[in-house]
Amino acid sequence: MAEVNLHSVAKAYGETRAVDDLSLTIEDGSFVVLLGPTGAGKTTTLRLIAGLETEDRGEIRIGGELVNGRTPAERDVAMVFQQYSLYPHLTVRENLAFPLKSPRLRTPAAEIESKVRAVAETLRISHKLDNKATALSGGEMQRVSIGRALVRSPQIYLMDEPLSSLDAKLRADLRVELKGIQAKSGATLLYVTHDQIEAMTMATHIGVLHHGRLVQFGSPREVYERPVSLYAAQRLGQPRINVLPASLFPATPRGAVSIGLRPEHIRQGQGEESIVSRVERLGDQTRLHLNFRGHSLITVTDPHTALGEGDVVKIEPIDPLYFDAEGMRLA
Repeated sequence: MAEVNLHSVAKAYGETRAVDDLSLTIEDGSFVVLLGPTGAGKTTTLRLIAGLETEDRGEIRIGGELVNGRTPAERDVAMVFQQYSLYPHLTVRENLAFPLKSPRLRTPAAEIESKVRAVAETLRISHKLDNKATALSGGEMQRVSIGRALVRSPQIYLMDEPLSSLDAKLRADLRVELKGIQAKSGATLLYVTHDQIEAMTMATHIGVLHHGRLVQFGSPREVYERPVSLYAAQRLGQPRINVLPASLFPATPRGAVSIGLRPEHIRQGQGEESIVSRVERLGDQTRLHLNFRGHSLITVTDPHTALGEGDVVKIEPIDPLYFDAEGMRLA
């Protein structure tokens, strides 16, 4: 595996700046997730590293070598797309073996068979090796798609929302498997998603993108607890961070325009009165939707709470986040 460095990389499509002066280091053996909404520049960044797009300016280095102008094959990367990208007329075994048969790799037949079997076992599709790709379920097809990348030992794995089209349970299962595979193999992996749960549970580092620019880069805990901006704070957390006018609470720092309250920042039982507008019982927790001085906010409480719509709850902020008029967090 290898370290990947991007330095002042930019890419525009007409007037749209898809990637804007992006500098980023993906350390050897790390699991980096690029997080952001549609249009943030995540997929374009992935395609620039893979060589599927040509940068307008900037440098891309893989394993210390400048790869600008090199073809995808010359960059030695493996990419998994959102859609399955399988050969429908081939069996699962043949699909998995296909990358290893390229003239560039020249993998011996015995080694191909060994790697195919090992990957199939890891992804729990050994019993499907002789099935045609068209005979598989969506989840099995995506496992094969991921397996096509895993049979190789590239310098970096690039994954573009590979789990987004799967149902919730399968997505959760594959999330755990994929993280386990990466941790065990020590692979360098760059993963693109808009799903904050995928980012929080799998990443060693998260890169938050906004309009092609890197807003923040750090561990999931760092981005969650110490976001540099309101935008970064809103990318992580379920339920989402509550944002209210800072003037609603006393002892507001100078320059603060907004106050950000995650559920753990709201102490119940004392402070200012709010009214329960809705109760969501989720089994392991209960979410309270509150009306506080005409503003809506969500917090969590005991799963067995007797609170109901119209009840009064006293709340006060504990270690909240404050943001200025530009949306930047105040220290």
